[in-house]
Amino acid sequence: MIPSADYPVVDTQSRSGVSWAAIFAGAAAAAALSLILVVLGAGLGFAATSPWADEGASAKALGISTIVWLLLTQIIASGLGGYLAGRLRVKWANLHGDEVYFRDTAHGFLSWAVATLVAAMLVLGAAGNLVGVGTSAASQAATVTAAAGGAAAADKNSNSMGYFVDSLFRGEGPAPVSEDAANGVAARILAKGIASDGALPAEDRAYLAQLVAQRTRLTQPEAEARVDQVMAQVQQLKVDAKQAADKAAKVAAWTALWTFVALLCGAFFASLAALYGGRRRDHVQWLEGEYVTHRTVQR
Repeated sequence: MIPSADYPVVDTQSRSGVSWAAIFAGAAAAAALSLILVVLGAGLGFAATSPWADEGASAKALGISTIVWLLLTQIIASGLGGYLAGRLRVKWANLHGDEVYFRDTAHGFLSWAVATLVAAMLVLGAAGNLVGVGTSAASQAATVTAAAGGAAAADKNSNSMGYFVDSLFRGEGPAPVSEDAANGVAARILAKGIASDGALPAEDRAYLAQLVAQRTRLTQPEAEARVDQVMAQVQQLKVDAKQAADKAAKVAAWTALWTFVALLCGAFFASLAALYGGRRRDHVQWLEGEYVTHRTVQR
């Protein structure tokens, strides 16, 4: 073609290979569809659960369904965003097929990345607002409870050696003290036993059993049996707390791992859908020249 004012020659080699308009369009569609699917999934989850025991979906079933829904959300939303990014991008002429494949894949990946960053910013913004509200409430509460907090800290420091102070004044049998004082001594003995290996030393067990026998009029063997029963219950609570903490840690770990897998699936399907959309874009037949003129005359 001869260059002229009506038909300028465009240097396609110096043109950018990134169509940001198509990328942002695909990212907007992916983010919007993700929001719709997340809201739908939350509604289905609330409908499947129940506040009453033995009713509704179990925790395991709810966790599995949440993972599946997260994967579907990423695949569908990212696939739509990638397809739009590939279908709406500028057509590249006189390029090798491998370069076109790479650019289409990059457009899909970039649309997924932009949508993911937008979603992350929204999540972090909502979390920041909640943290700000909590910080404001905490600062107001701190101004009210500053004096009480200082007194509580001083009391805690003074009672940190309470068990050993009680041991200094321990005699052959429990002294006739008030109800509150006896409860304090028993609580410190139990706390010492739980803090160690969960078993009371022989002298602590005997002294606590004497204290229980004095307060409840039980025999010494009966009091020792009650002490052992209470220690077993407290130890079981300690074991349950550890199991709950381990379970929470495992749930957090699996949630992070499956979120990672879902994001990888989203990136893959966005790139694949962009590749398909780009191929559809390149196979579009442009109507121009005599055909367009003929159709216009017929109308």
